[in-house]
Amino acid sequence: MSRRGIRFGLILTVVFLVWNHAEGATTLRFGHTDPPDGLRHKAALMFADKVKEYTQGRYTVEVHHSGTLGSDPKLLEQVKLGAIDFAVSGIAIYANQLPELGLLALPYLVESYEQGWALYDTSPWVKEWFAKLQAKNMRILSVFEAGFRQLTANKPVRVPADVKGMKIRIAKSEVYVWLWSALGANPTVMSLGETYISLQQGVVDAQENPIPTIHVQKFYEVAKNISLTNHIFAPIPLSITEKRWQSFSPADQAAVQKAALEASAWHRKAVVDEDDKMLEEMKAKGATVIKPDVSAFARASKSVYDKAGETFPKDVLQALLKDTEAVKAKYPVK
Repeated sequence: MSRRGIRFGLILTVVFLVWNHAEGATTLRFGHTDPPDGLRHKAALMFADKVKEYTQGRYTVEVHHSGTLGSDPKLLEQVKLGAIDFAVSGIAIYANQLPELGLLALPYLVESYEQGWALYDTSPWVKEWFAKLQAKNMRILSVFEAGFRQLTANKPVRVPADVKGMKIRIAKSEVYVWLWSALGANPTVMSLGETYISLQQGVVDAQENPIPTIHVQKFYEVAKNISLTNHIFAPIPLSITEKRWQSFSPADQAAVQKAALEASAWHRKAVVDEDDKMLEEMKAKGATVIKPDVSAFARASKSVYDKAGETFPKDVLQALLKDTEAVKAKYPVK
């Protein structure tokens, strides 16, 4: 065979191998509700890159941002049904699938990021109830960060009495309803995508979300008073359809798990590093940042625990509180 023929044969072989590798890749779909410039999207893209790398291209992940695949509750429904493969959403949204998980949204359950991370990473209660999601065709891979939930309102909020009578937008969560009702507000369930215009038009007076969400959704433009109430620690677990997980080889399961944990670790650090910067940027754009009497809010929300004790088996609530006390003792707030 001539040299030209050998070269042509090699080119054909390479083209075939590349085409065959691409044909063999499986595309997985990942949905979330943050805009493309948010930290959540950056963490999702990191996860996608690592999945492709660690599976040697056997799997690629398409990340769909801004709720294009649905609202948070709908994203989790789609994971449950196997219509999409991954979603990342708030723990209160997971409670729509398994009500007991709503207890993790109890107000002032933890007081610092360190305590919150220890709770989600080491608590036997959390491990047990996360595992119960597998029966609903959902598996938690890791816990991305969102931060503590804060309040943005059309007037300053410094003490619990300031929220009395206010219409506050909340995500669909039984515990959120209990909390704001206990404080004398009128909680109003509304999708994230409707919140900005509802604040702008006066349909609601306030909304509550972590700092990265307030920043990326620009809620401070239409509810300029940001009160750092820290009322709920609100991480956002990453889940996968259980049937999809079971379809992976053990090596690919390990690869996807590794990617999830690394993306989660990056997201946690990024949120902590960026919180103050985001607040400064929002202040520069006209927002007022208020440091309210957090202890007064904590005292005023105690009745939420009574409500939880009436709604859920006492041993379930007490087991969670035992784990939270353990992390508080190990990681005291200085």
